[in-house]
This record gives sequence, structure tokens and C-alpha cells, in this order.
Amino acid sequence: MIEGRFEGSDPIGDRPVGRMVQEERRRARTSRFARGTLACPSCDAPVAPARPLAPTEEIACPYCGTGGAVRDFLSLATPTRAAHVDVRIVTR
Repeated sequence: MIEGRFEGSDPIGDRPVGRMVQEERRRARTSRFARGTLACPSCDAPVAPARPLAPTEEIACPYCGTGGAVRDFLSLATPTRAAHVDVRIVTR
């Protein structure tokens, strides 16, 4: 039996190893359904959302203040104007 210690071979023992972080990512399947324009139905000002929105969520025009559901601001007619949006179907 050979016993001995080599430089740097000490067991971890009481020394803190660090914090272990576990990341969980869930992927949702998406598919692009259409490309459209998001604009105010009253004054036609473009509306740029900061995050993905559901068709039933409430938004307001940044120019005239008209409010309503996202679906009321969405136009799928061609040609699309400056405020392009991708309409996606998300399956969770």
C-alpha cells in the first residue's frame, strides 16, 4: 500500500465549492402564421409592442390614446406598413 499526498491533491473537505445553479428552459413550439401591421384603428399611427402579445390583450395608441384589444389594431392586409409584426401560433 502506498500512501502519500501530492501537491494540489487534497480532498475538497470543508472548502466551499461554489453555488450550483440549475436552469430550466421550456420550449414552446411556434410557427409563423402571417405577417401584418399593428396600427391604431382610429388614427392609423403605428403601435410597437415591447413584448409578444395575445390577440385578447388590451393596448392603447401612443398617439391618440384609443384603446382596445390587440386584434382590433392588427391588419393582415397587404401591403403591410412600417409597424410589421409576425403573427405566430404558440403551442405549449
